[in-house]
Amino acid sequence: MRVLLTGGAGFIGRHVHDQLRAEGHEVTVLDSFRPDVHAYRPEPRPGLIVGDVRDPRTFEGIDTVIHLAAKVGLGVHLNDIDDYVSSNSLGTAVLLKSLGTVRNLVYASSMVVYGEGRYDCDEHGQVAPGPRRTEDLDAGRFEPPCPLCGAPLRPGLVTEDAVPDPRNAYAASKLNGEHLAAAWARETCGRVTALRFHNVYGPGMPRNTPYAGVAAIFRSMLERGEKPRVFEDGGQRRDFVHVRDVAAAVTLSAAALPQQPAFRAYNVGSGTVTTIGEVATELARAYGGPAPIVTGEYRLGDVRHITASSDRLKDELGWKPAYDLQTGLEDLLRSAG
Repeated sequence: MRVLLTGGAGFIGRHVHDQLRAEGHEVTVLDSFRPDVHAYRPEPRPGLIVGDVRDPRTFEGIDTVIHLAAKVGLGVHLNDIDDYVSSNSLGTAVLLKSLGTVRNLVYASSMVVYGEGRYDCDEHGQVAPGPRRTEDLDAGRFEPPCPLCGAPLRPGLVTEDAVPDPRNAYAASKLNGEHLAAAWARETCGRVTALRFHNVYGPGMPRNTPYAGVAAIFRSMLERGEKPRVFEDGGQRRDFVHVRDVAAAVTLSAAALPQQPAFRAYNVGSGTVTTIGEVATELARAYGGPAPIVTGEYRLGDVRHITASSDRLKDELGWKPAYDLQTGLEDLLRSAG
């Protein structure tokens, strides 16, 4: 398979590139080496196109495109909204327009398209709580109540059939990319697999940038001899998935595209529910550093709980994660040393 891999020099992209090469595929990387992510910008060479997905181009001799390139991060402040729309929405649109005869696309989406995860009320069943109120967060009331009766809710695993509810610029741009790709597939008889990555961590994870995940932030604190600072009460539920498991999901999805429908979305998560506090504690233990401190601080726009069911990916494509959290975090720490 001849693959164009956008964002192939990034954190996830490098692992996908290695996995593709290990499977014997021919890979061309397209990466802008944007300065907020990369320390240097190399010269183009065979197998590497240094450029922006927003620049129109033609792709000859390509069977499949894996589109990872994006501006990522929190996306909770409006001062970056134009960059998210330009880099992600416009970038995806220009790439789709440039595909020519290519009919197979793997699109890197995100769990953030869901907003909050799944919640159930004892009286009203499955419900969708709205954004949490500032006054509740200030008072340390972090759990969203039932929007109908105000009762406590039970968080669960979100499936791909959940109604999307993007709550920041990044989330909106990733969902818009899904919609654009689905429209492209309908018009061209193409096939799109959208992979909704959950919290990805592992070797090569960036640090001290908007791209760093919470595991990398905690690791950096531990390396400085500081206590990891855990926001809210540490009870936020997440699904942390190792980057090599993500890479395996990407290449498996790419190989399966000829047998796939026009558009299919998959969650890519470990299937294990972990709290932010547990991640900080496990990292501190593995690193031999100080125990984390729970601060009660919060970020507006953060969701309380978002954990995935990845059963669709396992059942339909045979994917299975190889790393649990303990072995994955130990791998992350080894890579830092």
